[in-house]
Amino acid sequence: MSNTALIVGAGSGLSASIARLFAQEGISIALAARNVDKLAQLSEEIGAVCFAADVSQADEVQQLFNDVDQKLGSPHIVVYNPSWRVRGALIDLNPQDVAKTLEITAYGGFLVAQAAAKRMLQQGSGAIFFTGASASVKGYPQSAPFAMGKFALRGLAQSIARELAPKNIHVAHFVIDGVIRSASYSDPADNPDSTLDPDAIAQTYLNILKQPRSAWTWEVELRPWVERF
Repeated sequence: MSNTALIVGAGSGLSASIARLFAQEGISIALAARNVDKLAQLSEEIGAVCFAADVSQADEVQQLFNDVDQKLGSPHIVVYNPSWRVRGALIDLNPQDVAKTLEITAYGGFLVAQAAAKRMLQQGSGAIFFTGASASVKGYPQSAPFAMGKFALRGLAQSIARELAPKNIHVAHFVIDGVIRSASYSDPADNPDSTLDPDAIAQTYLNILKQPRSAWTWEVELRPWVERF
């Protein structure tokens, strides 16, 4: 099992579940976010190292990877979770808000993947995972910017999966098609398991990480049993 994972866009939800599960596997964890104060409890719980970075800025991504290299060694696993959402009718959208959505959701994914790939090509192996959403494959009304960003991230993942798989780097895209359960959003009493359990999602990330390279997948969709698709 690879021994260092960098989780970008870390928070208290899915990222935390992935971090805990990977840590249980003996993997050293690096957590990156714009605001690292929110990661204090998680980092103490699992012994993770936190790094502050805005992944839409090329110089900050480069510094992030340099810092991880120095403190934990080059990451063998990189998980990209950041996204930004702005909603509204097409004619009412603020172009600056749309640009920010694309920068964080998609352009940051490129910057992180590029930095990761440079290191993994030298190592001879690695895994780069991207977290997608329903919007990765379906554009919803009044949600054009998010669909643009997630479609772009999926295209990035598909392209570099084909480029990097023959070089022993596993690239995978996870379509999270539904609402992720959280402290602020739980299952209705009359509709159990209607949201995605973040711990269950994390288990799938680990399963994909452990796939033999003779049978890799580049994409998997996850949704609750009652979710329409």
